[in-house]
Amino acid sequence: MSTPVVTRFAPSPTGFLHIGGARTALFNWLYARGRGGKFLLRIEDTDRARSTPEATEAILAGLTWLGLDWDGEPVSQFDRADRHAEVAHQMLASGHAYKCFSTQDEIEAFRESAREQGRSTLFHSPWRDASPDTHPDTPYAIRVKAPLDGETLIDDQVQGQVRIRNDQLDDMIVLRSDGTPTYMLAVVVDDHDMGVTHVIRGDDHLNNAARQMLVYRAMGWDVPVWAHIPLIHGPDGKKLSKRHGALGVEEYQRMGYPAAAMRNYLARLGWSHGNDEFFTDAQAREWFDISGIGKAPARLDFKKLDHLTAQHTSVADDAALLHELEAYLAATNTPALSETQRNGLLRAMPVVKEKAKGFSQIIEKAHFILTNRPIEPDEKAAAALDNVSRSILKELTPRLQTARWEREILEGVVTEVAQAHGLGLGKVAQPLRAALAGRTSSPSVFDMMMILDRDETLGRLNDAIT
Repeated sequence: MSTPVVTRFAPSPTGFLHIGGARTALFNWLYARGRGGKFLLRIEDTDRARSTPEATEAILAGLTWLGLDWDGEPVSQFDRADRHAEVAHQMLASGHAYKCFSTQDEIEAFRESAREQGRSTLFHSPWRDASPDTHPDTPYAIRVKAPLDGETLIDDQVQGQVRIRNDQLDDMIVLRSDGTPTYMLAVVVDDHDMGVTHVIRGDDHLNNAARQMLVYRAMGWDVPVWAHIPLIHGPDGKKLSKRHGALGVEEYQRMGYPAAAMRNYLARLGWSHGNDEFFTDAQAREWFDISGIGKAPARLDFKKLDHLTAQHTSVADDAALLHELEAYLAATNTPALSETQRNGLLRAMPVVKEKAKGFSQIIEKAHFILTNRPIEPDEKAAAALDNVSRSILKELTPRLQTARWEREILEGVVTEVAQAHGLGLGKVAQPLRAALAGRTSSPSVFDMMMILDRDETLGRLNDAIT
């Protein structure tokens, strides 16, 4: 039986979940969930100045909003410092690492001399092969012994075979002279202890893989499957930054994008399944595979995101969409819906969600059901309710009062009144829309009439013509 798949997402708490990190988390989540494996979360919080509880909470909140559930409790890298140090000393005892007593000043002096002579500044510690008899009684760092010749081969599932000359690898420090472990050591120990089988992460970590393999080999541990994915760039092809727009996923929530659309869009950023653009979570879990990840950086495209959002809102479950819309209101510090507004919006959802590019558009389209009488028309709507239009509505209202409240019947009544005045249906629908919604842009007037029901529709018409 093959080993169960275990992936992980290991962000540093910076105060928000970066959109690139969210995509990395999604790829790991999809790969694990599609194979019945585990998706683990580790917070790399060794930088105590930046690693606040609030910063960690922002990561958890971003993942939760995206719907990326993880298995077990999040692991704190900082809490495992003793275990990391233990491994460093095990490598020391086995001869795969050594004590280095070189001071920071000595290391810098070595590099300065190398720069002046045009040599490599890669530090070669004089303590690598020194006899223990010569060791001074001073603080020391523990360095892992890198091979001096040959190559290290990274067999990467995205980048292919990457070869790095071993003479380009330094004897990296795994335990500092103050007893604290380095990031390079901590990552490997944590991944091994957590049983991680596949490391799917940004290709800015590709060079780290060669150095981290030194620890795997020194400890005799299995090296995980590597998959280093290209980073996300802005529309201009440059590394994603604030000038391109939102960087954190919470900003996308506040912009009104539903989580399902974000998952779909992020999955397509650098991964493809044939020509499929729109797909469900179930399809993504079934289809996702590392082989579908391209080598070229993906480009952020808000037009594509808007297009996918319109597709997802159109097919979403009405109650689920309403629930997420309320979370959007809370995230943007917008007043919550009243019970009456909730019920009205739920009735209107099949109409207002159609092709909506986010929750702000849904709310705009649903203005007619969220507002109360008397309707306050905006400038354009007020202009549509001129004297001629009001007289036509005055004629229309009693006929609607006696009509059977069915869409086809209502449409017939309005059409008859329009024809009696030598007008097209649209010419009457516009002031009717202004009276019902207070806007010149809204769902179909007949959709609104069915959702508002007879009494509310007639009440709004009477308000408009008196």
